[in-house]
Amino acid sequence: MTDIDTLRALHRNVASVLLGKDDVIRQVLVALLARGHVLLEDVPGVGKTILGRAIARSIDCPFSRIQLTPDLLPSDILGVSVYDPADAKFTFKPGPIFSNIILADEINRTTPRTQSAMLEAMNEAQVTTDGHTYPLGPPFMILATQNPYEFEGTYFLPENQLDRFMLRIRIGYPDKQTEREILQTEPARTRLDQLEPVMTADELVAIQDHTVGIRVDEAILDYVLEIAEATRRSEDLTLGLSPRGSLALVQASRGLAMLDGRSFVVPDDVKHLAPSVCAHRLQSRALVSSGSAADAEAIFQHILETVPVPQ
Repeated sequence: MTDIDTLRALHRNVASVLLGKDDVIRQVLVALLARGHVLLEDVPGVGKTILGRAIARSIDCPFSRIQLTPDLLPSDILGVSVYDPADAKFTFKPGPIFSNIILADEINRTTPRTQSAMLEAMNEAQVTTDGHTYPLGPPFMILATQNPYEFEGTYFLPENQLDRFMLRIRIGYPDKQTEREILQTEPARTRLDQLEPVMTADELVAIQDHTVGIRVDEAILDYVLEIAEATRRSEDLTLGLSPRGSLALVQASRGLAMLDGRSFVVPDDVKHLAPSVCAHRLQSRALVSSGSAADAEAIFQHILETVPVPQ
């Protein structure tokens, strides 16, 4: 089976559970191929957790689900050193972060201290505790879900943590016909536990290695740089796109090319993914007073429309 056949089987697996959301699934798979992390932000009940579980069940590798709560401590995620009287020394007991696919459910319901405990893991694929560094993966991916900020009992994710997520994706409500099918078949109950893995961890790592080799033309790089520069020049934004954001846009575009079976990136890859990769990294002047990210998204969409697309 070729890489593209395996990826199509993975897409079908997840789509059998999360109905009518092909583009959402494609974007999550893009992040998976590009070794990125995903923030699924939406109202409760639209399938965020189901999507994370379906991805994890479709890959034959260790999976952890972390339910983030206000009383959760960093050590509950990373692990803790426990004194062993028999050996008269401390032994490190790994936490749930030591898996290949992590579902961090309702990440913005835990405190900023616990949220930031995952920063090193997300950026470096490693955990440092008690002076020792422990590698994570490969593969290693965090799928985090969060409810909108205006919901009761939620905390803002700090900008430096948002910047670690390659994509922020909103699932949205299903259309009427899809919701009718959900009511009739209840795929989360009848199909999710029956999903079989379609690839191993080693196969995924091999495909990720191939993704890194996808060619990006100089004109595409210039296009990404123009988008980044436009956000930094905008008078409506107090925080523009970081170099990490520009790099994430290039990496994600490679992932989309790989998913489509191409050996090169095209401008449409960048334009299609740019809102999901970039908007959550920006901050509008209105955000300081309103607490809503909608303004930053609208500003970025306008910027994207004004930057010339390479031919």
